[in-house]
Amino acid sequence: MHEDHTPTDVHSSQMNVRRLLLVDDHLMLTEALAARLTGADDLWVAGRCTTDDPHLFELTRQLRPDVLTIEVQPLGSAVEDVLRKLFEAWPAVNIVALSAEHDVERAVSAARAGVAAWVPKECGADQLAEVLRGVCQGHSWYPPELLGPVLRELRADVRQAADRTGPLDVLSPRELDVLSSMVEGRHGRQVAEHLSISIDTVRAHTRSILTKLGVHSRLEAVRVARAAGMRPPEQPADLPVQAMSLVAPSFDRRCAR
Repeated sequence: MHEDHTPTDVHSSQMNVRRLLLVDDHLMLTEALAARLTGADDLWVAGRCTTDDPHLFELTRQLRPDVLTIEVQPLGSAVEDVLRKLFEAWPAVNIVALSAEHDVERAVSAARAGVAAWVPKECGADQLAEVLRGVCQGHSWYPPELLGPVLRELRADVRQAADRTGPLDVLSPRELDVLSSMVEGRHGRQVAEHLSISIDTVRAHTRSILTKLGVHSRLEAVRVARAAGMRPPEQPADLPVQAMSLVAPSFDRRCAR
């Protein structure tokens, strides 16, 4: 659902109206929130949908929201992949995570993915509106009980990045997972199934890997990875013996003849 309460005089006004896309599994909540937020002259709810809506990314591309609010709990371990695809769909979007839980690990993942703010659902609509205005001005907001752990983890990331010297250290952890799967001989959908991510996400990671490594093909990327010491898991030591035991009898029969 989109284009809720489209303002009739927005474009004739000098006011900078912010376009919002609300994403939550509870449509009744987004409906109530939309009614409340559209009471502000500078906020316009351009669309609403659920987190599992198959058209979420296309809707983001079409609506080009200034701010997208999203309930992160239903995303589970896929939170970083979904957030990354939202940024790919509309790079200029500011993403605000809404949550009913104070989940430090998920808040850190959201911050690493570029989420500008984390707003607990117990906050009021007026406070949310202020956060939405703030992120459009380049501000960030995390609740005090999460801000400390988030900043500590981000500072640790910076220190770790500064210590990196290897050719593969430019890659993110998920990109290393994809590259490792490529080294193991997996392709496309096999990588997606192995890592439990979508084929589109695999393609996005692959493009990023090629760009960061300065190569033009998967084969070149694998060569760089192998040169840097990345190796596929070794086969069990007894595998050649088992294979020989299957071949040897027929070989002996041929020799006997």
